[in-house]
Parts: sequence; structure tokens; C-alpha cells
Amino acid sequence: MADGSEGALALVAGTGALPRLIAEDRRRRGLPLLIVRFEGTQAPWAEGMDVLDLPFEKPGRLFKALKAKGCDRICFAGAMARPKLDPLRLDLKGLALIAKALTLLRKGDDGMLRGFASIFEDEGYRMVGAHELLQDLLAPAGVLGAVQPGEADREDAARAAAVVEALGAVDVGQAAVVASGVCLGVEAIAGTDALLSEVARVPARLRAGEAKGVLYKAPKPGQDWRLDLPAIGPDTVARAAEAGLAGIALAADGVLVLGREETVAAADAAGLFLWARPPETAPEAP
Repeated sequence: MADGSEGALALVAGTGALPRLIAEDRRRRGLPLLIVRFEGTQAPWAEGMDVLDLPFEKPGRLFKALKAKGCDRICFAGAMARPKLDPLRLDLKGLALIAKALTLLRKGDDGMLRGFASIFEDEGYRMVGAHELLQDLLAPAGVLGAVQPGEADREDAARAAAVVEALGAVDVGQAAVVASGVCLGVEAIAGTDALLSEVARVPARLRAGEAKGVLYKAPKPGQDWRLDLPAIGPDTVARAAEAGLAGIALAADGVLVLGREETVAAADAAGLFLWARPPETAPEAP
């Protein structure tokens, strides 16, 4: 979707490369942008840009600033920790929203983000996804690097895809690692890096067969693609290599590859395959 709106974009920035890539693209194209950094977010790349720093408990101040800056769209990008709200810091708007916010914080990631998105939509703002702003980030079907997955790797990717689909159906995670048909780990609230660190510690006696293993990532079934699409980058490749895996498989056209040239080069250098798996090959959920 082309970004042809005249209004400014409010970028709610989390950690990682994605919000920086969006901000740099908009600055390069001369498009209006307000970066929102909630308390506790580390985004040093935003210094010198138009930035609003504020605590979660001040939504009234946030909406006032969005209106003053002419924002009409909101994008959530990057990882953010779940806030611990302090009722004593709430402004009037926060007091009106606190009951809903506390309910949302008890949901899974997709349910929580959908709920917070609805708060912005109720105020008249349109949510946009990172893949709408940077359209070349989604990995197209096919092997992206020089290393090809073997037959055992493809079978492990199929098994991992079934695991991820089952996890996603209950709003738990977007990734799993499978080796020789055995699930070595699944993604939960701590994210993919924690999953790969866990897999790296799995003892050899628990690894069946000869296959090294595959990390598979995909959106959750029915996920709102404007919010928290799965992503990989060079750091993911490095951690997959440290975990001793054969490669990384992605749901084609459903996973963001941040810094594609660097990510593919890192995979080639590490001897890992990087495969965007076409949807027609995905098995039905068990």
C-alpha cells in the first residue's frame, strides 16, 4: 500500500532495528513523523528527531501531542516490555482507560496489542503496519541465500510450522525449533533470542537423529498484521548459529527480514540456510 496520506505518522518505537528503519526511511523521503518513546524504551537513534517521551500513564498528554503534530496514523514497531502501571501517575484520560488497560495486560501479545490499537482507533487514528511502510521487508518465497535446506531440514520445518500454528492459535508465540522431528523449544513471552539461548543449552542426549535443527517463524493464525509481525535479522542468524542449527525457515511473505543483505550474508557466512517457505507447503495444524 502506498503511503500517500498528508498527515503525520506517529511511530510508537520499541527496541530493535525496525523502528529505526521506518524513521530513517521517512526522514529520507521528507515525510512527517513523530516518534513516541514510552518510559523505559531505549531508542538512542531517535535523538535529533521529533520525539515525545512520556510514561504509559499519560495518554491524555499523548493524544494532545498527536493532535498538535497533525498525526492521523499510528505504527507500533519494535519490542516493548509490558508496562507496570502506577495508578498514582494517571492523568484524567488514563483514569478513564485504566480498567481496560489492566484487562488487556492479562491477554496474550496479539490480544493485548489489538486492544491497545482499538484505544487509538477510538480516538480517530488509523493503525498501519511496518510492512505497509517498508514494503520490501517481507521475505518472498524461496531460498534467500547460498545454502539450500536438505530434505531432513524441510521435514523439520514442516513439523515446526505445525507447532507454531498450534501455539499461535492460543496467542502464545511465533517460533519453534525442531530437530529430527523433535521440538527442542518454543517461543513464549521472552521472545526468539531467549528461545535460541534455551535451545543452545539442550543436552546432546535429548537430541534425536542427525539433523541439526531448524528455527521456524510465522505470524499467528488470524493475527492482525498491523501489529507485531515476526521478524529476523543478523542477530537472529548469529544466535541460530550459536544454537548449532542448520538454518532458519520463515513463512513466505509473512515475516520481516531486517537488513536483508546483511542477514543473508550472515547466514551464508555461518553456513546456515535461510528459506522463506511457501504457504502451499505448510501442513494442516495437528
